[in-house]
Amino acid sequence: MFDLVLSVLCSSLIFVIFKLFAVYKIETFYAIITNYVVACTMGLLLYRGSVEVVQIPNKAWFWGSFALGLLFIIVFNLMAATSQRLGVSVASVATKMSLVLPVLFGVYSYQEVLGPITVMGILMALAAVYFASVKERTAIFKLSALLLPFLVFLGSGFIDISLAYFQKEFVAPKEVPIFSATIFASAAVIGLGYISIKSLKRPLKINLKNCIAGIALGVPNYFSIYFLLRALQNKALSSAAIFTINNVAIVMFSTLLGILLFKEKLSPKNWFGIALAVISILLVARSNG
Repeated sequence: MFDLVLSVLCSSLIFVIFKLFAVYKIETFYAIITNYVVACTMGLLLYRGSVEVVQIPNKAWFWGSFALGLLFIIVFNLMAATSQRLGVSVASVATKMSLVLPVLFGVYSYQEVLGPITVMGILMALAAVYFASVKERTAIFKLSALLLPFLVFLGSGFIDISLAYFQKEFVAPKEVPIFSATIFASAAVIGLGYISIKSLKRPLKINLKNCIAGIALGVPNYFSIYFLLRALQNKALSSAAIFTINNVAIVMFSTLLGILLFKEKLSPKNWFGIALAVISILLVARSNG
């Protein structure tokens, strides 16, 4: 459970850092690339065995980690675009509503049994994510506006499913740091390749502010995945319970950080969502404890 708490803290910090990017005019894409280099370095430093780079492609999980790296960079940029065009609340809802996908995957693939209390907790969790994030809007709604959050929803859900699958089937406990590092290394290589192609048209200038922002993002980003993978190794909780608690707690804690750090205003709906979040976590944790 302690690993899950640490994953929630790190994940919540990511949202705070993204918020600060807008405040300090950080170029998000370049900071994200730097973040992946830093996250990869963290994984290599934490790996207790000897790192033989030439052996990593022979690991059963290698190509999966490479695909995840590509998905990471795509989803991170989709999240940024959703936040900028539709608002942080929409991005948050799309990301955390995706918890339903790994829950259904766990039930279908691993025959995880969900008791009535757990089902009730998950349904309340979905409602909690919506109410905690929804904002009053007066603008005219367009159906086309659903495309970005829908892609974030699918991408985030598939990332969670993939992490759970590889952790259960291929990644030994001692390989969690190097597996995480490989995912981030793949994202970094893909991002650097993209930047290199762009630099052929316009020379790339190193921006110290973007680099510092990327470092600040990379450390909690790495540990959010590292501690989530460790939490998934906990046999006392099903993956459904872990993803439910993780995602709902992130919404709840991020909301509280927004109040404390950025003086964000909450509507009665938001407070109702936070209350539902607390109840859903207690229900799921109790039924799986």
